Amino acid sequence: MSSPDTPRSEILAHYPEVGARAKAKELQKLDIHCKKFISLSPFCILSTATPSAEPDLSPRGGLPGFVHVKDDNTLVLPDRPGNNRLDNLGNLAQNPQVALLFMIPGVNETLRIRGTIKIVTDPDFCAEFTERDTAPRSVLAITVTCAFLHCAKAFMRSELWSADARIDRAELPTMGQMLKDQMNSEGPNETQSEMEARYRQSL
Repeated sequence: MSSPDTPRSEILAHYPEVGARAKAKELQKLDIHCKKFISLSPFCILSTATPSAEPDLSPRGGLPGFVHVKDDNTLVLPDRPGNNRLDNLGNLAQNPQVALLFMIPGVNETLRIRGTIKIVTDPDFCAEFTERDTAPRSVLAITVTCAFLHCAKAFMRSELWSADARIDRAELPTMGQMLKDQMNSEGPNETQSEMEARYRQSL
């Protein structure tokens, strides 16, 4: 096992050199294929870091195209209601560097984006992205500096989109039960159906 101070070159020496296509596919702006991918994607992972490089990430979702493409280098991501921990927004307020991973159900390839974010709280601008009669409290304006498609191998190995890969939800304790155990809470736990009904009231 390598130590945290193992030289990068020593680690990379364990792997073959990157292929020409994998190296050349990185773009500095969104082309027609990136834009199409984003327009069809209902889900992405948002990754941020503190100024001291402590990483974090969170899922973001909506109807396909919920992340809006404004031009070749600009994306707009409305910040929909969540649990108000605001881990990523807190990071972005201090460190604007961001990465996103876009997914499309049934598609094994993904789209990776890197860039910087500006948090916009102007009420008139936020109102342009109203959904379910609710405007976002903030909107993330992303300046894209890097974009590229990622190969399908991880999804092929996991068979993530296969119906055979789905588990019976009963195999895993309910969210309410897991939180109760982790927090050593007293009293009855919220059932899965109760929790999902509560979620639907604030989508």
